[in-house]
Amino acid sequence: MAPIGVGDTIPDGTLSYFDENDQKQDVSIHSLAAGKKVVIFGVPGAFTPTCSLKHVPGFIEKAEELKAKGVDEILCISVNDPFVMKVWAKTYPENKHVKFLADGSATYTRALGLELDLSEKGLGIRSRRFALLVDDLKVKVANVESGGEFTVSSADEILKAL
Repeated sequence: MAPIGVGDTIPDGTLSYFDENDQKQDVSIHSLAAGKKVVIFGVPGAFTPTCSLKHVPGFIEKAEELKAKGVDEILCISVNDPFVMKVWAKTYPENKHVKFLADGSATYTRALGLELDLSEKGLGIRSRRFALLVDDLKVKVANVESGGEFTVSSADEILKAL
C-alpha cells in the first residue's frame, strides 16, 4: 500500500490511551480529527532515543505555537501497548497538549501505509517517523522520514507549513 499523502483522507481506526483518571480509553481517530485541524505524528517506539529526546519534546515545546496557529489536537502514535504509552507520557510532566495514542498491533500504522519492519533488529513492525497536518480528515502536509532520519517530521517543520 502506498503511504498516505497530501490530499488523502486519513483512514479511521481505533487507538488506545489512558485518560486523566487512569482509565483506558479506545478512541476513533476520526472522532478526534473530524472538523478539526490536527497534527498526527508517529514515532518508531516509546523510550527510544530520538523519539524521547527530540521528536516528542519538540511537539511539547511547540504546542502553544501550534495551537496559536489553529491546531486543535496534537496526537502522538506509536506501535506500543497503551500501558507503555501511559508510562512514557508520564515522563513528560510539562506536557499539556500532546495525546499519546497506542497502536499496539500496528493496525492503524499499516492503514496509513507507514509501517517499518525492524524485525531484523528484534523490534518487529514499527512505524516510520512522520508528521501529518490534517484539516477535517484531509492531509495537508505529509512529512515522512526515510530510514532512521529525523529531518522533516519535527514540530518546527509543521510550524513552517502553517
